[in-house]
Amino acid sequence: MKNLTGVSIIMPAYNAEKTITHSIDSVLKQTYSSFELIVVNDASRDRTVEIVNEYVLSDHRVKLLDNEENCGVSASRNRGVQAAQYEWIAFLDSDDCWVENKLEKQVELIALHPNCSLFFTGTGYMDEDGKLSAYTLHVPQTVTYRDILKQNVVSCSSVLAKRSALLAHPMPQKQMLHEDMATWLEILKTDQVAMGIDEPLLLYRISRNSKSGNKLKAAKMQWRTYRHCKVPLHVSVVSFAIYAVRNIKKYGSIKKQAWQALSKEAE
Repeated sequence: MKNLTGVSIIMPAYNAEKTITHSIDSVLKQTYSSFELIVVNDASRDRTVEIVNEYVLSDHRVKLLDNEENCGVSASRNRGVQAAQYEWIAFLDSDDCWVENKLEKQVELIALHPNCSLFFTGTGYMDEDGKLSAYTLHVPQTVTYRDILKQNVVSCSSVLAKRSALLAHPMPQKQMLHEDMATWLEILKTDQVAMGIDEPLLLYRISRNSKSGNKLKAAKMQWRTYRHCKVPLHVSVVSFAIYAVRNIKKYGSIKKQAWQALSKEAE
């Protein structure tokens, strides 16, 4: 029987020595303190393990799991979910950060929507050096299965989800698809809605080399995600057309707008 009164935070990490300190510190500064942080080291070849072990020795809530070989982010997240002691799971990538009251606000929302399995927040942006942008990705109060098909606004590092739902729908370990979106779709097939908080409680680190930076590649991944989730073909075609308009023209330009905002602030 898992402990329901707390949050297990899963942080996959691969060669993250440059950013993981910032990410872990943002967890330890949370105003909601009933959590465990499980860092899943994915066979890093840098100082990632050494850095995490310093936190393990200083804070009993920080734990380290080691993959014997590089397994990828999906397998690392799934392993963390399996090892978690709490019934609520949060994901945080090792180059992203949270605002101090992120968990507190989401836990408060759980009390208002006890039948909901998936919660998420808006997103703020920072550059590779941690400088904040003025740009914010706003999110709706609720998102449905159909909504996700058209535009995935559920950022993985903003999510709080029921462990039971994530065990039932683990992230697929396949190349060239949006593994987190696939899981949200599977959860929302049976759940009515995901609940959002329209505040930038997640701070996403922009990297020019991220997989989302290539819009054509992202579009291919979107289509492969539909096929993986067995979305009916006619629904996939219509959804993809809407995705193309919204994401390639608008949402797909988030990185460009964020970089422009950062450049302007640097002037």
